Amino acid sequence: MDFDFSDEQEQLRDAVRKWVDKGYGFERRRAISRDGGFSAQAFGELAALGLCGLYVSEDHGGMGMGAIEAMIAMEELGRGLVLEPVAQALITGAMLQAYAPADVAAAWLPGIADGSLRVALAYQERAARYDLTRCATQARAQGAGWVLSGAKSIVPYGDTADALLVPARLDDGIGLFLVRKGATGMSTRGYPTLDGGRAAELTLDGAEATLLSRDGQQALEHGVDIGIACLCAEAVGVMDRTLAITAEYMNTRKQFGVPISSFQALRHRAADMKMQLELARSMSYYASLKLHLPAAERRAAIARAKVQLGQSMRFIGQQAIQLHGGIGVTDEYVVGHYVKRLTQMEMSFGDTLHHLGTVSATLQDTAGVFA
Repeated sequence: MDFDFSDEQEQLRDAVRKWVDKGYGFERRRAISRDGGFSAQAFGELAALGLCGLYVSEDHGGMGMGAIEAMIAMEELGRGLVLEPVAQALITGAMLQAYAPADVAAAWLPGIADGSLRVALAYQERAARYDLTRCATQARAQGAGWVLSGAKSIVPYGDTADALLVPARLDDGIGLFLVRKGATGMSTRGYPTLDGGRAAELTLDGAEATLLSRDGQQALEHGVDIGIACLCAEAVGVMDRTLAITAEYMNTRKQFGVPISSFQALRHRAADMKMQLELARSMSYYASLKLHLPAAERRAAIARAKVQLGQSMRFIGQQAIQLHGGIGVTDEYVVGHYVKRLTQMEMSFGDTLHHLGTVSATLQDTAGVFA
């Protein structure tokens, strides 16, 4: 199998990496985090690179690319701990393109692609425990439209979004709805997250909504799987940079008159970190390559990838702190922020134990990622 990237994909990687290196330094990120965890200016710069429209067709002003290009972009954004919600643009753009009526798609996709409109997926509920089939939010018809009642938690950038994609229960299953910002009966409460970003609690009390699809379960699973693949790629970038920072520190920090990188026990730890990084990278590739498969096979593959990524994120984060010592947990030093991001990512879209249960449930006569 050929894992080489095309010239176009390498150009995309180079463009995103240059922007991260030159336009999103640690001090700018800290300032954005202090100001609420989101910068419209930085988001606009990312949209100008075409990243928000990777999943949007050219007919709607997007790049018309796909999962591999999204993986490349998210990996580079992970290297810079970029806070802006590019992943949400990819998730919601793909969901609107695949499941929304043509008129709704035409109204929202061009804005998502050029960054002028921000749409987020609001699906988590307090009692769901990562189970996508558990949805207490109710939808009912009212006149020619729909209204929703319920609550969603930890909505990424939910209080800054122009609209939210919300699954809600119908009489015959789960539907997918679009709720515009400021809709009657809708309220949000924003707050900072562990990694310096932003999330919100969403309350719906008879909020006006537009029905996108009656097959909301399929749409939700598809969107979450895209989100997990994006998260896996971003995590590879975060871990790659975490390891590089740790190696640099080991080469400069001296103990007993020599760099601590000369100590065999610490070199073994760094080697184990590198091994976990490469395991994670291969499973990130695996997740993105499986996104086009039928739902059952895709979901099983995504769960396998999230298990390995979760294990790698926890290991690399913990070892980075141990190898740095006390400086690793100070706010002024960058590595602690990388570890915070890894900690939050391990819990996002289902933690490692949740996906391990999914992997276990799908094993039958054979085992392994190629089963």
